[in-house]
Amino acid sequence: MAILHNRVSQAELKQRLYAETEHRVTVSFYKYFFIDDPAVFRDDLYKGLNALRVFGRIYVAHEGINAQVSIPDSNMDAFRSYINSIPALCDCRLNIAVDNDGKSFWVLKIKVREKIVADGITDAEFNMANKGRYVNAAEFNALTEDPETVVVDMRNHYEYEVGHFEKAIEIPSDTFREQLPMAADMLKENKEKNIIMYCTGGIRCEKASAYMLHRGFKNVFHLEGGIIHYANKIKETSLPNKFHGKNFVFDDRLGERISDEIIATCHQCGKPADTHTNCKNEGCHLLFIQCESCATEYKGCCSPECLDVINLPEEEQKELRKGISKGQMLFNKSKQRLRPRLNKTS
Repeated sequence: MAILHNRVSQAELKQRLYAETEHRVTVSFYKYFFIDDPAVFRDDLYKGLNALRVFGRIYVAHEGINAQVSIPDSNMDAFRSYINSIPALCDCRLNIAVDNDGKSFWVLKIKVREKIVADGITDAEFNMANKGRYVNAAEFNALTEDPETVVVDMRNHYEYEVGHFEKAIEIPSDTFREQLPMAADMLKENKEKNIIMYCTGGIRCEKASAYMLHRGFKNVFHLEGGIIHYANKIKETSLPNKFHGKNFVFDDRLGERISDEIIATCHQCGKPADTHTNCKNEGCHLLFIQCESCATEYKGCCSPECLDVINLPEEEQKELRKGISKGQMLFNKSKQRLRPRLNKTS
């Protein structure tokens, strides 16, 4: 019987990844299409990709698939052939990472979810088939030259903070499900204007464009393939780059540089910085931006309190962590707050 899940520790798997000598390609793709039995689809997909030594994180639901993976160079052709052998995914756009060192994932995880993007939509009349119009990189640049065009960033606040398109509006929220009604409310006076929505790889802005049309907006566009596809296309075609800063990505890299600008600041000292990290205190694990100087001073921690904790013996740290639910731990500059973390020990 085929093994359909990993049985090796995360630490060992990560060590194996960094010991690999063959280069890997980091790829993301998604597709909205109906899957009758997501569990069966998931198991078949796991067997096919595991055989090709693919690592990554994939969500499968009745509404489709959302995938971020890395593939050994020698298996790229076989990977493309395998994806194309699935009728609904044939010729699916594969977004190649901009900073493509391949050290993004170290295990294959495929999970069945209620939706591939948690949206909070309960209206039975909502239809993903009625979505906005794709625009490519050249069309995006041209449309954004019109002062009446509204550019909307459909990513989380910490993604927007380190990089975004010129004149893009931030929808300051922690989750996509919060953003959708918030975006419709923020833009309610612009229902007749051209509205372009974008995100990292296209999956969120595609659903957002359908939601905006559902809410009565008229001229809604979404950027084909998101920031990743845009960045690759402007390199290929020498188009002007309208994206400033770094593109946050949800893998071990936590970002890929699109322009040389650093538009964010260290959350501790305020100096220019755009490197996200997780607090080294396992009882906190806060996602925040830290410059090199503060990383040295605080040993990768987000605060003096957490620095005190990591200097304790491991057994004492474990005792402090008992019963703590970290939830979604992140620094939210747009709302000027830090999520709760471990208190300083007495």
